[in-house]
Amino acid sequence: MADRYRILLAEDDKALRDITALFFRKNGFDVDEADNGDAACMKAAENRYDIIILDIMMPGKDGKEVCRYIRNKYDVPVIFLTALGEENSIVDGYEAGADEYVTKPFSTKVLLVKVNALINRYHGLLVKSGRIVIDELEIEPVRRYVTVGGREVVMAPKEYDLLMYFIENKNIVLSRDRILDAVWGVDYDGYDRAVDTHVKKLRAVLGSASRHIETVVKAGYIWKS
Repeated sequence: MADRYRILLAEDDKALRDITALFFRKNGFDVDEADNGDAACMKAAENRYDIIILDIMMPGKDGKEVCRYIRNKYDVPVIFLTALGEENSIVDGYEAGADEYVTKPFSTKVLLVKVNALINRYHGLLVKSGRIVIDELEIEPVRRYVTVGGREVVMAPKEYDLLMYFIENKNIVLSRDRILDAVWGVDYDGYDRAVDTHVKKLRAVLGSASRHIETVVKAGYIWKS
């Protein structure tokens, strides 16, 4: 990449932190590390980061406390990295202000895809108010809040992820396999028709804004904007 993006990786498991940090450095990132929540807050205050990856269960301040601290001061994407996969933990993570949530064990390649997508979103799509605005469609990524024509749109997590993936790759034809890898993960072993099903649901909830999603025969889908 032309610019070296900077990551703060806060994880108390040294072995996992070392492996993850090495992977991102090999992929062109600068990585700062923290082994507890207090150190993560100090580093966030001292440096500018393009993205922050937080373990939830850390000594000192936990990941949610760190995320709230960051949200009160800085406009930077945050990914929670944790072994907690229960639904209520995921909801708590998003309510704390996380943009993404990755559970352990995880694929570093999938984490890289999410990191790049979030960086692209923050650098290329956000307006000053912290919202993505496309005609009548408005999205607040921090809250995962979507409106169309001022009306709140309630969608399932996968539909939201699919919407953001389309927007982040606007005007690019996306095959079903590519969408599956990015949104469902490379280890997903279901059918590619899951994409069609979720696109249908997404179109239904988006209403007039669904015109941006076009089907490309025998190729996949494209977001036109």
